[in-house]
Amino acid sequence: MASVTQHQIQKFHKDGFLVLEQFFSAEECDSMRSQIQRIVAEMEVPPHCRTAFSTREEEQLQAQGSSDYFLTSGDKIRFFFEKGVLDEKGDFLIPKEKSVSKIGHALHAYDPVFKQITHSPKVQELGRKLGLERPVVVQSMYIFKQPGIGGEVTPHQDATFLHTEPLGRILGFWIALEDATQENGCLWFIPGSHTNGITRRMVRAASGASTCVEFVGSEPAYDDKQFIPLPISKGGLILIHGEVVHKSELNSSESSRHAFTFHVMEAEGTTWSKENWLQPTPELPFPSLYT
Repeated sequence: MASVTQHQIQKFHKDGFLVLEQFFSAEECDSMRSQIQRIVAEMEVPPHCRTAFSTREEEQLQAQGSSDYFLTSGDKIRFFFEKGVLDEKGDFLIPKEKSVSKIGHALHAYDPVFKQITHSPKVQELGRKLGLERPVVVQSMYIFKQPGIGGEVTPHQDATFLHTEPLGRILGFWIALEDATQENGCLWFIPGSHTNGITRRMVRAASGASTCVEFVGSEPAYDDKQFIPLPISKGGLILIHGEVVHKSELNSSESSRHAFTFHVMEAEGTTWSKENWLQPTPELPFPSLYT
């Protein structure tokens, strides 16, 4: 991997994203893929996914179970499924390794392979080049984007979900573990869209509410023509500014589009919102990126 240049860093500040091809080796990508295969092989379907749909009340309890499962996933390794892959008993209709949508949100803390990648010397060096003084890792996710059913991700800004004061302190690292193409659902960005603040926030709902989180504000209608696709080869890294608008389309192809992604916050002079769904815990305070 060639070192990142000042020119590239300027480009990141201008566009709100930066593509770094071949940042990780094929071997590093394959080690993450085989590790996730092991994790999926040992996966148990969470109980809330196994309750049969029946009464309205049970459905609400199930939704509450799902939301608790999500809300408390910040310091664990948990499984989230594509729609329509489980029958009403919670048994798989398709092979389980093809049913998982994503695994989150603390792979970087509890899995040795993902921890090593997250804190790898080249990632730390990149953080220093970007001028990060006290970066901490807030979450990580393995995204499968399954063939034929890997759903679209509508246009959004990461800071909607990971809010800080001031803004501009969240940075996503998105690693392609397979070639990401327009056919299998690569990322699309609106260049320069990271400079207008945010219009929508996902916050924890008041306790006793029927949902665990709610949205404040709304996502504007974005012009499709403003998005540009960013296909990237296996091993490539996309740096994502917390306020840049991005999306991905449905994967209609025969091949999956695996990615490992983690988010870093510059903790120096930054407040993490108490209303974010994700909160550091005594068991897992946000770990420093630098080791």
